[in-house]
Amino acid sequence: MTPELARNLGFAGALLMPLCNIPLIARIIKRRSSDDISLPWVFGVEVCVLLMVPSSLDSADPVLKLFGVTNAFFFSIVTLVVWHYHDR
Repeated sequence: MTPELARNLGFAGALLMPLCNIPLIARIIKRRSSDDISLPWVFGVEVCVLLMVPSSLDSADPVLKLFGVTNAFFFSIVTLVVWHYHDR
């Protein structure tokens, strides 16, 4: 595998993986409920994702930078939607 192909595949994965959160967001909004999702889990993952962002931005690897930013963006939306639609 050439380095260019590896980089292109990495970019594709770094962009596509966070986009996989969109169906979850849509399902929660459609059902108007996120009761089947643990709040401690979602907030724990959110904190970990946000703690990793500075390191990904500091990295020389553009794939890691793209993943860090897109993952933080989309998982933050997941967190907000889960929190909004969770039965209190």
